[in-house]
Amino acid sequence: MSARLITRQPKPKRRSMRVNPSSQRTNPMYMSVLEQVRLADLFDSEKTDHVSFCAPTGLVEAAKRESGISSTRELGLLALAMVARPDPVSAFFRRTEGCLGPDHDLEY
Repeated sequence: MSARLITRQPKPKRRSMRVNPSSQRTNPMYMSVLEQVRLADLFDSEKTDHVSFCAPTGLVEAAKRESGISSTRELGLLALAMVARPDPVSAFFRRTEGCLGPDHDLEY
């Protein structure tokens, strides 16, 4: 019986979470959303998740047109960033829900 030597294959390099600089120059909204997500340390993870789904072509094309993004990957990152970015207004509303100060008058 012959023994075979098993060697580990090197892991493929992971894609960087960097985005295409041309998209950032063309769309200030894109740049500001990604900056908010970076400031919230949501891009600092060493691990990445694979996200895959089917979407209507018209929706994808309209989103690309409105955002000025040509890459589907960058469009997905922007969509996730829009949902994940911190919203101080909604945090305030959740924190103060049902609380009225002593000076509030509900009568007209």
